[in-house]
Amino acid sequence: MAEEAPTVSSSGQIVAQHIDGFEIWLENEGKSRVHAFPQLSKVVVVFREIDANDPNRVSDGLRRRLRYTSARPFERPRPRDAYSPFVAKQLRDAARADVAATIRRLDGDLPEHLAAHSDPVICKRAEALRDAISCQGFLPRNSRLTSALYRAMYTSGLPTSSLLDDVYSRFYLTVHDLPPLLTLLSLDTGLEIECVKALKADCLSSASAGTVTLHYTKRRAHGLSQKTMRVRDGGPTTPGGLIRAIVTMTERARQFHPSDALFVFYHACGFRDVVRHPEATLRHWIARHSIVDDHGQPLKLLLSRLRKTHKALWYLKTNGHMARFAVGHTTEIAARHYADIPSLRPLHEATIAGGLEDAIGLSASTKDDQVSDVSLSEDVVDTGKTPATATAQEIWLARCSGFYDSPFSKPGAPCARPFWGCLDCRNAVITERKLPAILRFLDFILSQRMSIGAQDWAAKFGHVHERITRQILPAFSDEVIASARATLKAHPPMTYLPPEAAQ
Repeated sequence: MAEEAPTVSSSGQIVAQHIDGFEIWLENEGKSRVHAFPQLSKVVVVFREIDANDPNRVSDGLRRRLRYTSARPFERPRPRDAYSPFVAKQLRDAARADVAATIRRLDGDLPEHLAAHSDPVICKRAEALRDAISCQGFLPRNSRLTSALYRAMYTSGLPTSSLLDDVYSRFYLTVHDLPPLLTLLSLDTGLEIECVKALKADCLSSASAGTVTLHYTKRRAHGLSQKTMRVRDGGPTTPGGLIRAIVTMTERARQFHPSDALFVFYHACGFRDVVRHPEATLRHWIARHSIVDDHGQPLKLLLSRLRKTHKALWYLKTNGHMARFAVGHTTEIAARHYADIPSLRPLHEATIAGGLEDAIGLSASTKDDQVSDVSLSEDVVDTGKTPATATAQEIWLARCSGFYDSPFSKPGAPCARPFWGCLDCRNAVITERKLPAILRFLDFILSQRMSIGAQDWAAKFGHVHERITRQILPAFSDEVIASARATLKAHPPMTYLPPEAAQ
């Protein structure tokens, strides 16, 4: 408004063209539709509130414009993608190595190049600085003891650029220790990175059977910000053990900077307990470990993608089983926000392709005998052929193309599946000659509806009923099915039914 209509000074002077102009201005400023729409909607909502409170302050033309937010189509934001398992393994390995090195480093002693220096003056002043740090927490850079050590090292021609960082890193966590800790906690727990940064030192409780309850705060969950989850508990390679290790590593810093925050660290001559976005240290950490992306380029690490990475790895581990995958979310939310992401698209496409291939193969094997019924031996086993040369076996509901190559038995062993499972077997070939037996079996399972409860019937016969009525019978013409029913009535097939059929 300052650029396009500088003379407008009250809401009563606003017209519809001003809101449309603001939308165009956002686009010219480089705002995408995903980011421009929320800003435009806030303006529309404000004027709707003004109209509701004082209709005289809004013109009729503007009131008509307030009926919608934008005349342009809404653009759904693209979901934040996960890192691949290749990248996740690099991150986890680097983080675990650094955490182990940090635990060994925090011993409250001087760095080796100072403790074992040949110059007694440097050793004496370094020990004095160490004793002062143990008593006071930290000393300013211009303190007497710090300046004396700087002068002694400068006189000896030794580098001093990282002197204080080297000394204090033996007592406290530093900002350079944050990237591996944040990365490992987010990857192992699946917490949002802002929840990891806000963890408290007493966030663990109720340890039992190798797990522990983790309490965290999710401010985006309106009204339900305090949440819990069960995580593994053990050594530093587990989330519970890692949090306990962080509490131990920050114990000395808490003596001089009391705080209930999990992360208390030394940075720039002072203690901090609020974790900002350590962008520079993230780049340094990635470069130090030579972590690359899927294309071999240096990785640009976004901590906000670690939660999606954890979810994607869990999705792969559960084979996409939504009941197991949707932990802490409804199935719809888990599918939309965490399963429908670009990195999992190849898995979904491969699954669809496999399903289509199975369907095409089933259709071909079902209709093959309807078009041209190849005459095979009615009793392959009795002809003296070995299992290796037998090509087909006539059974009750189908013709088996691999009686000794069953997916339900060891290779070379006869199929151990009862007749019921033939309708779902990859070796089954459904022909016209099997239709009378299938129709006989269908009549039987329909009659069972009268003798058992609906839930029991659905659990026992629901799947096979769907298989017959929706997949097998529709593959044959009405004339073929009618002929099979006539054959069933005239010449009932040999009965091979479960025990309850004789009752």
